[in-house]
Amino acid sequence: MEPRSITILGSTGSVGCNTIDLIERNPAAYRIEALTANQNVEVLAKQARRLKPRLAVITEESKYEALKDALWGTNIAVASGRAALREAAEMPADWVMAAIVGAAGLEPTLAAISRGVIVALANKECLACAGELVMQEVRANGTTLLPVDSEHNAIFQVFEFERHESVERLILTASGGPFRSMDRDQMASVTAEQAVAHPNWDMGAKISVDSATMMNKGLEMIEAYHLFPVDAEQIEVVIHPQSVVHSLVAYIDGSVLAQLGSPDMRTPIAYTLGWPKRIPAPAPKLDLAALGSLTFERPDAERFPALRLAHAALETGGGAPTILNAANEIAVHGFLKGEIGFLQITEVVEHTLGKLNNGSLASLDDVIALDQDARAKAQAYMANGMSR
Repeated sequence: MEPRSITILGSTGSVGCNTIDLIERNPAAYRIEALTANQNVEVLAKQARRLKPRLAVITEESKYEALKDALWGTNIAVASGRAALREAAEMPADWVMAAIVGAAGLEPTLAAISRGVIVALANKECLACAGELVMQEVRANGTTLLPVDSEHNAIFQVFEFERHESVERLILTASGGPFRSMDRDQMASVTAEQAVAHPNWDMGAKISVDSATMMNKGLEMIEAYHLFPVDAEQIEVVIHPQSVVHSLVAYIDGSVLAQLGSPDMRTPIAYTLGWPKRIPAPAPKLDLAALGSLTFERPDAERFPALRLAHAALETGGGAPTILNAANEIAVHGFLKGEIGFLQITEVVEHTLGKLNNGSLASLDDVIALDQDARAKAQAYMANGMSR
């Protein structure tokens, strides 16, 4: 069998590194077309020397010479900038991992989708900020879009697409993050270091903060709406601190199907990397007897207003999810830099949602323009001391 050709957009992040871990366990099965990173030259160069892609791209143009020097003497082409990132996405790979965090991943993901191949989507922000546009391109190009987020991957594995009218609701599970048991007064003083320390998952800083605010679950609600043929009111969230049941699908006959596994991203990545077959993954095997019990509880909308904001944006539609996502990215960045407090993240998002028109988005240019406007409004609100 010919090796599957692979491109990894965002190879130095958590999902990218876990994808490479799986590939290196069976290197004869894969051929690497391209690897990309935002600015981590050191890790990208090490990955490229091991995997020998045709192309290595560093998005930050000031890092080009450093990457070129690091790969001197190899036959690996080196490039930088957004145009090069798009070029990497358009290379003739059979399978593309779209793992660039944030709205920055939208353009290269759309470029990969336009080729009509298998795209493993680990970037929830793509569907959060441009879901209708992305899914329109998926359908137009005959692309196979496979969700990598553990929750949507779980639903994908147990969702009966041919009989979707029999689905009653989707149940997304959430760990609750590191502040699940804190009251709002306690959360007001938490630090970025505390927010990034997720109890179950090894994730990057931005995603970890989203987990702590539960905005990640809000974005996942929007993502699920676009990935699966359900209405917004059919999507709900339940807190599951053990992160073993990754999500559930409830059917009209009372059956509830769930996918379970240890909290290890290599499991959903392996599902997409081998699709339509299953391949071995090194995640710890699930021992239910050793676990003893699994618990569930309803999320507290008062302590975690991000869920309310995301659900409202989904119900509003149009550009509201784009504004939500953009403002959240700016607010999380500000929190990580110490510019605002933890509880002010959702305050920035709510303020920005109230300041912009939610009009329809007919093109990528429309999405980019609204995204930039929302970022500017959020940044200005923070710069003015959160004063309206």
